[in-house]
Amino acid sequence: MKMKRFMAMAIACVMAAGLVACGGSESTATTSTTDSTAATSTTASTAEETTADLSGAVATGGSTSVEKVIGALGEAFMEANPSVDVTYDPTGSGAGVTGAADGTLDIGLSSRALKDEEKAQGLKETTFALDGIAIVVNTENTVEDQSLEQIAKLATGEITNWSEVGGPDAPVVLIGREAGSGTRDGFESIVGVEDKCAYEQELTSTGAVLAGVAANPNAFGYVSLASVDDTVKMVTVDGVTASEETVKDGSYKIQRPFVFVTKDGEELSAQAQAFYDFALSEDAAELIAAAGAVPMV
Repeated sequence: MKMKRFMAMAIACVMAAGLVACGGSESTATTSTTDSTAATSTTASTAEETTADLSGAVATGGSTSVEKVIGALGEAFMEANPSVDVTYDPTGSGAGVTGAADGTLDIGLSSRALKDEEKAQGLKETTFALDGIAIVVNTENTVEDQSLEQIAKLATGEITNWSEVGGPDAPVVLIGREAGSGTRDGFESIVGVEDKCAYEQELTSTGAVLAGVAANPNAFGYVSLASVDDTVKMVTVDGVTASEETVKDGSYKIQRPFVFVTKDGEELSAQAQAFYDFALSEDAAELIAAAGAVPMV
């Protein structure tokens, strides 16, 4: 009888010990899970703090052709970083290069590649998009397509009447951009008419060129593909329509880069660097395309 009582007590002790062990294991697992959750929470919190800590101004400016693209990028960036203010001053590519050089801009914007003398000032270019330069005429003009050679002759005044290229019997009026414009540099260099154009008007913005062509039945001009609207008519060049696809594959010949201009070897502010990185990322590609330019990624 005593032996039976002893055995019962021994079994009870073993079972009790097992329950304690199981309880300890469950407690350890719970602690481990809690630690893991805390670590995840800390990581997320750190990411939020990093975004929240990003603040201040990012001053950009330059090409009027880039304004629509930078506007879209800036709006998206500020939505994700509400304490950052991205501004853009559309004063032309030349002013964008100068602003980057003298430090009045964090990032300059140019719709042309940097010249050798600008690079010699310690400036660096980074292409973030490509853009077609569209040839536009008044909506009443019956011309639909022009070759590069014809465009060159129209621009220099060698062809003076639209009837010579299949259009109406009317004088040709060229409306373009001011000296120093990236759009003008791109158009003249690609078409091969540097310093030879017979301008009727030389205007200081893309919008002004569009308005000038829209107001004059005899006018033609060149503007950023990203800026073309239904107030003018875009003509094809050598049978190719300017589009994202034809710019990307190179079949549309009148195209140029959109570039960031910064000082080589000098660090940007944290917020300017973050905006710069965002604009070059895959996340920005859809925004760039929606604004009418061709992303590099």
